[in-house]
Amino acid sequence: MASDTRVADGGDGPPLHSTTFRLSYADTDPAGILYYGAWFPWMERMQSEWFWLNDLRQDHLKERYGFWTVTAHTACDYLQAVGLFDEIRIELRLGAVGRRSFEMLHRMVRTSDGEVVARARIRIVAVSPEQTSVGIPDLLRQHLDAWAQGARLTPTEAPA
Repeated sequence: MASDTRVADGGDGPPLHSTTFRLSYADTDPAGILYYGAWFPWMERMQSEWFWLNDLRQDHLKERYGFWTVTAHTACDYLQAVGLFDEIRIELRLGAVGRRSFEMLHRMVRTSDGEVVARARIRIVAVSPEQTSVGIPDLLRQHLDAWAQGARLTPTEAPA
């Protein structure tokens, strides 16, 4: 029996964060179909914004808290083709949390028909200033635990 290596999309609960955008020519190949690698910058933008909204700016983590995060693994399932000018909503959810790493799950939905067109997983590792993996620091662990319990950030809670 072959193992199922499809990416989980975090279920049907509310996302931690979502954003909607329209695909541009820069996202597509010459035929106007989404270039497969275009999802990754959008996913990184989404999780960077989420960290920023939670006052975990990646450009301040090392200086303020003595750690930062790096992407250790990515996976993406491409479920349906999307094209130039399709409007897409990316939803961010928390996946598995381990001792040194955690996963952010991304679901890409075409808004015109509600179809999930792709789903992806990014594994993020906490690292020391010496660039070795470390246990997830308490500050980050507290956020992960709150997110796992369903905590959501509203725009009025965003840092100034």
